[in-house]
Amino acid sequence: MINRYPFLISIPHGGTSVPPEVRGLVNLGQKEIVYNSDPGTRFLYGFDDSVEAVIDFEISRIFVDTNRPPYAYPPRSQDGIVKVITQEGMPVFRNGQSPGREVVSALLKNYYHPFHARLAGALDNHPIGIAFDCHSMLPRSPPVQRDAGRERPIICLGNLGDRNGRPVAKNRPVTCSPAWLQALARSFEEEFAGEGRVAMNDPFRGGFIALAHHRRTRVPWVQIEVNRALYESDGGEIEQERLVELRDRIFSSITGFWDEVSG
Repeated sequence: MINRYPFLISIPHGGTSVPPEVRGLVNLGQKEIVYNSDPGTRFLYGFDDSVEAVIDFEISRIFVDTNRPPYAYPPRSQDGIVKVITQEGMPVFRNGQSPGREVVSALLKNYYHPFHARLAGALDNHPIGIAFDCHSMLPRSPPVQRDAGRERPIICLGNLGDRNGRPVAKNRPVTCSPAWLQALARSFEEEFAGEGRVAMNDPFRGGFIALAHHRRTRVPWVQIEVNRALYESDGGEIEQERLVELRDRIFSSITGFWDEVSG
């Protein structure tokens, strides 16, 4: 039995705090902010006592999205490091005004870059065998997406590859080997047998966090997306008992995978 698994757990979208730099500009209430985050994920993936490192983020992804490249500024990018509209198409800021370059620069300096520095520090100072960038997703694609209304799988695993985990082109490497991604998918399929589809790179292939930190260190990265229907009621409320059970099942899936591939 391993005391601590050699995992880095990144939880970038679980926070719901509003940074002081944008207070007074925000058009959303707390309910909308929570809905547009990954609610419950700081608990769901918080395996602090069992893995090498857990790095989470308390600021809402609406105001600082650490899974976007630092040059994706508004208003040119509506889904960049600072959001312009929510998943339902609601303006994030009053009077349709997005923060200027000075504010965005402060958000990068105060929150975005420190989060990535913490990830880099964990990778450099712990024996990390694999890193997981951990998220939740709505049961169906939201109105702002091209595939609006499409039903989503219960689990989506991303390595920036195709639906088998293989590179989509020779010059576009994956962040985790196809064999490992397929083994991880099998582990989730065994745990969630008969409950729904476990997908690879559909609808999410992975984001900036996995790409940037894999490129720097070559440590394998997988983005995990869990369907919120597994722990939320039809009204969107978190059901605590289901959340606790799901946490155990996710941990069982990733450790079962590791026990298989690490031999």
